[in-house]
Amino acid sequence: MSKEFFEQVDVLTEAGQLRRLSGAFARFIASVGAASPQLMAACVLLSELEGRGHSCLLLSELNADPAALMGWSGDEWNDLRASVGNWPETVADWRALLAAATQVWPVGAADVNQPLVLDGDRLYLRRYWQDETHVAGAVRSRALGGVLAADADAETAEIRRWLDILFPHAARGGGTDWQKVACAVAMRGKLGIITGGPGTGKTYTVARLLALLFATAGPRQAGLRVALAAPTGKAAARLKQSIDIALDELAEKVGSALPLRELAARMGAARTLHSLLGARPDTRAFQHHAGNQLDVDVLIVDEASMIHLEMMSALLAALPPQATLILLGDKDQLASVEAGAVLGDLCHNAEAGEYLPETLSYVHASTGQEIPESFAGHGGPIAQQTVMLRESRRFGGPIGALALAVNAGDTAKAVEVLRSGQDGKVVWTDLAQSSDLLQLALSGYRPYLQLVKNLPENADDIVRLAILKSFESFRILCAVREGEWGVSGLNDAIEQRLQSAGLLKRTGEWYVGRPVMVTRNDYASGVFNGDIGLTLPDPARPGALRVYFSEGETLRSVLATRLRNVETAFAMTVHKSQGSEFLHTAMVLPKDGGGMLARELIYTGITRARDYFTLLTPNGQVLLDAIGQRTQRASGLRHLLDA
Repeated sequence: MSKEFFEQVDVLTEAGQLRRLSGAFARFIASVGAASPQLMAACVLLSELEGRGHSCLLLSELNADPAALMGWSGDEWNDLRASVGNWPETVADWRALLAAATQVWPVGAADVNQPLVLDGDRLYLRRYWQDETHVAGAVRSRALGGVLAADADAETAEIRRWLDILFPHAARGGGTDWQKVACAVAMRGKLGIITGGPGTGKTYTVARLLALLFATAGPRQAGLRVALAAPTGKAAARLKQSIDIALDELAEKVGSALPLRELAARMGAARTLHSLLGARPDTRAFQHHAGNQLDVDVLIVDEASMIHLEMMSALLAALPPQATLILLGDKDQLASVEAGAVLGDLCHNAEAGEYLPETLSYVHASTGQEIPESFAGHGGPIAQQTVMLRESRRFGGPIGALALAVNAGDTAKAVEVLRSGQDGKVVWTDLAQSSDLLQLALSGYRPYLQLVKNLPENADDIVRLAILKSFESFRILCAVREGEWGVSGLNDAIEQRLQSAGLLKRTGEWYVGRPVMVTRNDYASGVFNGDIGLTLPDPARPGALRVYFSEGETLRSVLATRLRNVETAFAMTVHKSQGSEFLHTAMVLPKDGGGMLARELIYTGITRARDYFTLLTPNGQVLLDAIGQRTQRASGLRHLLDA
């Protein structure tokens, strides 16, 4: 081992530029075989990038801009290189050095279960290489394996008949009805991917797809097993509620020809992915896997952008090959907190379409729709099963204009919309001091706290549900966790401001009115990471407190003393807000983005707002820098999908 190298790793760790885990991983690799400082450097960087959401280390990045790779200063990068000594200058040099290490398996050579995998110009931790390879193979197999036979004219005609019933009106403006196209494409294989921004009608579309699946199931209609899922409890509840409403409306239109209400009632509640797969305490393994697959015919998963690589691999392993998988999500939102950007990789051709002639022909036969020539191309099998919804029916006005500008990287337009303050719908507040933000928190949270204060002792769940809905109408979102403008600092400050205003009374860790977010799955209590609840008096036990969680129009509750992994949630990170929507969203940016903020985070924060959006910044340059920077996660999935 190189003493000088690990001394420099320790310096970077103490400076907060590396996780302790990254240095420990490199030391482990050095303990199981001869290890050069160059290999150790690659291990440290690989581990660190995995913690930042990358699934691999691209060898081409090892000689690129250090700020782009790690967000370090030039001095920090140069010091690390100097501690290594002879730094390989080319990708070929790195590939040769790593391939010669006993701890590395170069794909194609003899595999003796080494902890590192070198696949082309990508270095992996073995389990991420396995997950990525499995996801690519499983998704490609689904896209290729279930396509309708070329002579299936009768089946195509039946799809067309029902789609004309389910979509009786022509698309606005006379263009392509992408919602109708998405339903037809999903019927063509065992995989359907529907992506689009807020208000483009993803759940509206999938409700009609469900009706189409029921209508064309023939003798299997009554026994068609449909499951609904999402990464978080909140997202799952919203998916179920949206589909139930849409199917109820459809039932009126299709009448007795299709017993939609009866069929919808059999679907049951939407579940988190952890719950669906049967997560178990103290193990990463699930109850459902390749040897004990799910008992479903159709699985619909919402908010797919939040699904990390390991979870997607587990989900695909547990899904029977004959089942249909439908993924819904906004490809432009933040990727998962953990490694991988699976939906982004799956949808990387979505704007362009890249549809083959046979896909265009099938779409015309099954929908009557003509896809414009500009969307024709030579895309791979995944592109043929992916449809992007392109028209927002709900998300317009200044919030929609702001989201579009940010997503396009148009800083001038974004600033113009923010500064215009159109009808108070979009506001940019330059923060000189925290009192401005605390005043906004006071006005935003006062309504629900007044309801809590006036909660009668004999209140029923309808009253409690109304309090939760009031709380969910406003939220403060942060780009970072730490610091004055991060989640930890703001939650304390907001709590103190609300207490000084007499709106809450904190007597200990738990108090009436405390909003909390679950930070760890708790299978015994039935709560999961990301669930948000509100602390209210326990009607059955005087003096006790319960935390109430909403699931659509129903409530579930847990004794506060049973919840150990929670944090106060007046402010939450943008990452944790995915799958939620608030009447008024206030997003706070820090004084210094440090090059780590990107437009996906800004876009995701904006699109959590339904009617009002407030941006609060102590340094406006952080916003401009973030809009100008896209998140690029190192991954081999896109390469494998297109292979």
